[in-house]
Amino acid sequence: MNILITGASRGIGAAAYAHLKKHGHRVVGHSTRGSDELIAGDLMDPAAPRDIWDTAADQLDGEIHVLVNNAGIYEAVADNAPDKEWHEAWHRTLTVNLQAAADLCRLAVSHFLDRGGGGRIINIASRAAYRGDSPRHWHYAASKAAMVGMTKTIARGYAGEGILCFGVASDHRRHPARAGRFDRRGRRGHPLAGDRGPGLGDRQRHRRQWRQLCSLNRPWRCSSPRNFRSRSAGRE
Repeated sequence: MNILITGASRGIGAAAYAHLKKHGHRVVGHSTRGSDELIAGDLMDPAAPRDIWDTAADQLDGEIHVLVNNAGIYEAVADNAPDKEWHEAWHRTLTVNLQAAADLCRLAVSHFLDRGGGGRIINIASRAAYRGDSPRHWHYAASKAAMVGMTKTIARGYAGEGILCFGVASDHRRHPARAGRFDRRGRRGHPLAGDRGPGLGDRQRHRRQWRQLCSLNRPWRCSSPRNFRSRSAGRE
């Protein structure tokens, strides 16, 4: 299986990158700065998604089967910040978390259709899409809620072509962007910090779910609906 993963330098992206490579898949990873293994690309640049896709396709002999949109930012902005700061924060967050992911989804759908149909898109959302986030992260919650809507729209529109699109809503406590935000009981700062959702479950089950999501050869079944929120079209 040929797989492209954005935001593969740390956290969920790095773990998925290492795990899928370990199981024999050909995986190309991306990060903002790049490395000896990862493609470089600043997702604030409108040209970056296509450059990343084209570079990955070249490395994978022109054929990509799975796109994992994991890259994202989690920057705070106060609700009483100056207008310029407020608008800049919203622009950065929506560009990286939503627009770049949408651009890559569009490229993936076009590629899959050109190949005759069949492919997978996995969008890493957040529980913030469903529960909201802190008063300093309106923009983050909005970007992830929009990603969930986009994911469901792609799933409904292209499942008949064998293109399945999934959303993974990660738990706040384990998300690398929030490292240090919670104490051992999940309590710190704003009351939302203590409103913990279900955890990611045992590691073996979570790794098995990643392999199932990326598989083109088996029907997809979610064994943990608490964490895997979106479904393919025809199953809603």
